[in-house]
Amino acid sequence: MSTLEAPAPEHCPGTGTELSGKVDACQGCPNQNICASAGPAVPDPDIATIAERLADVKHKVLVLSGKGGVGKSTVTANLARCLATKPDLNIGILDIDLCGPSQPRILGCEGEGVHQSGSGWSPIFIDDNLSVMSAGFLLPSPDAAVIWRGPKKNGLIKQLLRDVDWGGLDLLLVDTPPGTSDEHLSITQYLSASGIDGAVIVTTPQEISLQDVRKEINFCKKINLPVLGIIENMSLFTCPKCNVSSVILPSSTGGADKLTADTGVPLLGRLPLDPVVGRTCDEGTSLFSEYPNSRVAAEYRNITQSLATIIKL
Repeated sequence: MSTLEAPAPEHCPGTGTELSGKVDACQGCPNQNICASAGPAVPDPDIATIAERLADVKHKVLVLSGKGGVGKSTVTANLARCLATKPDLNIGILDIDLCGPSQPRILGCEGEGVHQSGSGWSPIFIDDNLSVMSAGFLLPSPDAAVIWRGPKKNGLIKQLLRDVDWGGLDLLLVDTPPGTSDEHLSITQYLSASGIDGAVIVTTPQEISLQDVRKEINFCKKINLPVLGIIENMSLFTCPKCNVSSVILPSSTGGADKLTADTGVPLLGRLPLDPVVGRTCDEGTSLFSEYPNSRVAAEYRNITQSLATIIKL
């Protein structure tokens, strides 16, 4: 039985170049005429403005996930809370998951409003050394849906980078939407002059999630974004009464261990599935003050230590 072989991919030259709309790969594209007539792109002056705004932010790390529902926002918030237990570190979270901005709820600041001063928008402070800015603060209610096309989303991401006065931060964690979409391309473009340390990718053990992580790693390679490590979330469930561990999401292909062996990306750690994580996120409280001796809190401390070593925090 014969098989169909896919032709070699034809690469889009992108917009704003001399070849835009004029090469063979452009034939049949609905945007061919627009790209061909647009001419060379003019450098975005806001990129330099953003770099100046973030000059006092020492490190910037994106938190990515190939698939939704793997706990990316939860991991972002708990990484930040864990790092902020060290009083000498100033940590910020930028939530650009515009269609599902969950950081205000997770961090216990839902309903707060954005205040503007002479130096720009002020982030919401959770602790003296932990602050957050989210599109969720700009919505009329927690149930309001963001029904925007790409250009308007990109405009808000640019505004959150350009207009927020973070002050001096040791680390800015950027909570992104799942997948590889406009928001990811925009955040890397807007931070191109500011410098990004790299990305941390969150996954769960089963192959359906790891398959999308491979796509995410390839995406990072194509845009020259270093992948700092992988965090396997919901790795095991330990019963709080009998202390017996069970695998809820079984790995059929070797899990994160096999993925790291195949890609060379380090495994930062495995987070157990623990009900206290969901409870603290729903209540907006800190896992590290409410359950400091839990296994999941200990694993977060190990992960943040590894991440701090990698980026020299």
